Amino acid sequence: MNNYSHGQFCWIELTAQNWQQAKDFYCNLFGWTAIDQPIGDDLYYTMWQRDGKTVAAMHQATSVQQERGVTTNWLSYIAVDDASVSTVQAKALGAEIIVGPYDVMDAGRMSIIKEPDGAHFAIWQGIKHPGIELRDSENTLCWNELASKNADVSADFYTKLFNWQAADKSMGSVKYTEMTAAGSPQAGIMEMTEEWGDIPPHWMPYFQVESCDDMAKQAEKLGATICVPPTSIPDVGRFSVIQDVQGATFSVITLLET
Repeated sequence: MNNYSHGQFCWIELTAQNWQQAKDFYCNLFGWTAIDQPIGDDLYYTMWQRDGKTVAAMHQATSVQQERGVTTNWLSYIAVDDASVSTVQAKALGAEIIVGPYDVMDAGRMSIIKEPDGAHFAIWQGIKHPGIELRDSENTLCWNELASKNADVSADFYTKLFNWQAADKSMGSVKYTEMTAAGSPQAGIMEMTEEWGDIPPHWMPYFQVESCDDMAKQAEKLGATICVPPTSIPDVGRFSVIQDVQGATFSVITLLET
């Protein structure tokens, strides 16, 4: 993709406690190629590519992040027309601004935000770098999902901030809201139940794969933990929730052919 409209997910980034271990895990799991860009003394910002196109990124947790107890995690970025304006709007809607807005050289402008229910995400105003170049294909990002302790509050926040349209979907006994932006489904919001325990609200990326079952087995061989074993979703596909070797959570999904 060359550009992203306001409200579309445009980038995903892994912050890792152990940069090399994380790089090896995802390269071996998804067949990604790592392009390391020096950003300091023995520090790199890694672009992950598939078929020569960027699909995700990662970096070593900074000393400040480590002091704050930041664990290995995936951060989802949402495109905005104006990062400064959206940051002000997010704060007015009850969010906490963790950092920003600030310029990332000439690539773009961003903020990291903690929404009212507690989940973290980033906004990105692309300038020379609009976002990932490949998605919705094998071993690339295809969906983002918010686990929320109050789905109604979260849905209200995001619809106001990004002009998303919300529609409740039937997912058995689980409350699930599908969010649409730029005329296409962008994300889902799932209500967290007591069974989730102390797990905080969070955004989770989904990667499209050829075989959910095979990918879950491969992830386990590489040292990952299978949080939700391969499970079928009627009329959608088959998915599994995985915790990588450092504790970051993501999902893989094999979609039904339409």
